Amino acid sequence: MYHSLHEAIADAEARGVSLATAALDIEARDQGRPVHEIREALLRALNVMRGAVEQGLTGDLRSNSGLVGGDAAKLRSGPEGPLAGTVFREVLMRAIAVQEVNAAMGIIVAAPTAGGAGVLPGVLLGLAAKHQFTDEAMVDALATAGLIGAVVAQRASLSGAEGGCQAETGAAAGMAAGATGVKRRRDPLRSVETRTDGKAGRATGVGVLIRVGETADRLGPEATTAILSRPHALTPRSGGGRRAAEEAGRGLAGAVAEPFAEHPACRRQL
Repeated sequence: MYHSLHEAIADAEARGVSLATAALDIEARDQGRPVHEIREALLRALNVMRGAVEQGLTGDLRSNSGLVGGDAAKLRSGPEGPLAGTVFREVLMRAIAVQEVNAAMGIIVAAPTAGGAGVLPGVLLGLAAKHQFTDEAMVDALATAGLIGAVVAQRASLSGAEGGCQAETGAAAGMAAGATGVKRRRDPLRSVETRTDGKAGRATGVGVLIRVGETADRLGPEATTAILSRPHALTPRSGGGRRAAEEAGRGLAGAVAEPFAEHPACRRQL
């Protein structure tokens, strides 16, 4: 097992292989199983992710409290809004779909936990819908994500109970960012491959930083705000930041949660 992402990237670069290959090799060594069995297990996980997305997009699921459910389907079939034609809509509705399945006690892949389970499948499957990635490339991405998650678990924590929700979703964001640091091969039939250079590591770091709010104390507000402002200022279409566009799109689709204090389940508790 690698003790840091820097160590993993250095090993991959020294061997001239992708991070996915490095991750699969060390996992095979640690488990005493051939690489093809690890790949088969990751493909099964990928298919579970696809199943969760499909189930969540039906709009038929509700959590026991009734607070969660139906928003992914509304986003899928509602008015187009500012996210129309962008990968953000594809990612967002899939991430919400998985979390709605989780809230309804359905089958999901804890990636890395149930609380952050929508991020990785949302990003990977949303990108795949736009760019037609092969299953081989998706398995490579999952292998890279697993390596990143293992490093986070070893060096910090994936536990929401220990580190708050940002530990779960922050780790998931880092896993997704690093896993999608891909470059196209010249041969279009080979699709994509995970990067071997430091860009995947930098993508992971920024992905985690975006989600973990306590970094301001360590980096200082100047550096933190300079980085954190970027994802919120991305413009899928002209005008408006990504976050504003996301909320507008959900609002137009009717996927806006009822105020918790007004929900009957909450009223009974007050």
